[in-house]
Amino acid sequence: MTHRADASSSLDNRGYTGPLIRGANPITLIETAVRDRITESLYWKEQCFGLNAATLLDRAVDLSYIGGTYGVGMRPTPFLCLAFKLLTLTPEKEIVLEYLNMGGEEWKYLRALAAFYVRLTFEPVDIYTTLEPFLTDARKLRRRRKEGYVLVHMDEFIDELLTKDRSCATSLWKLPGRQQLEDLDMLEERVSPLQAELDEMEQDEDGDPHNGSEGGASPVVRSSSSEG
Repeated sequence: MTHRADASSSLDNRGYTGPLIRGANPITLIETAVRDRITESLYWKEQCFGLNAATLLDRAVDLSYIGGTYGVGMRPTPFLCLAFKLLTLTPEKEIVLEYLNMGGEEWKYLRALAAFYVRLTFEPVDIYTTLEPFLTDARKLRRRRKEGYVLVHMDEFIDELLTKDRSCATSLWKLPGRQQLEDLDMLEERVSPLQAELDEMEQDEDGDPHNGSEGGASPVVRSSSSEG
């Protein structure tokens, strides 16, 4: 069938002449067992056949959760299937950045998908400079796990991509630490967007004679968490 031919052409490494990611066929960034589950899934066969970088948007904006695999049979989520499809397409960097920008107020799952692809395929400096601005995105995301769903925030997911070695049933290649890249003068020191607000709060506390160690709780700022 045509969808099988589409999958076979994507997975055939013999004579592969397409774009390489760190010297390898991009599809190998997903483990073989997971790739097999993806290409055998109904979603892949029915929804991913024939997609290109433009028509994939129609599927991405319909996503309602992120995640890797779920259930006893470790079925792949549509999110993971579309991420794999992106690896077979290897769109231009400008297209991926447009996905991120389009995922503003309305299409948050498109942004999450693009961020995941960025982490898999971009170079270290570009990963940090591209994803860190979204550490201020506090929108909620549904995440499908092996059993059921949990709620996470976009900034938590971004932090996971920047700090963890595995996400969405996928091993992430080892990303150099930010401090290491700063020491090599490859990255500027990052200043948190919350820093100005925190400095102002500290100044207010220093100037308020009634704001001592008693009477009033310290302000709490929710920081990004890699759990989710």
